Amino acid sequence: MGQIMKVNDLVTVKTDGGVRREGTVLEVETFYEGVMYLVALEDYPAGIWFFNESQSKDGTFVEPRDA
Repeated sequence: MGQIMKVNDLVTVKTDGGVRREGTVLEVETFYEGVMYLVALEDYPAGIWFFNESQSKDGTFVEPRDA
């Protein structure tokens, strides 16, 4: 699995058909299959959940902003 981000990290997220969007990690939940991130975006300041699968690069939606 890639790098696990932590609360307050600046990240980018992949959404359907659009460019990556910048946000801030609000919460992190680790599971056997991967990691859930609650990310605050401009449109969703309270946060929206994204799941990074541990076994698939195609299933990586949240990455550090500098990546």
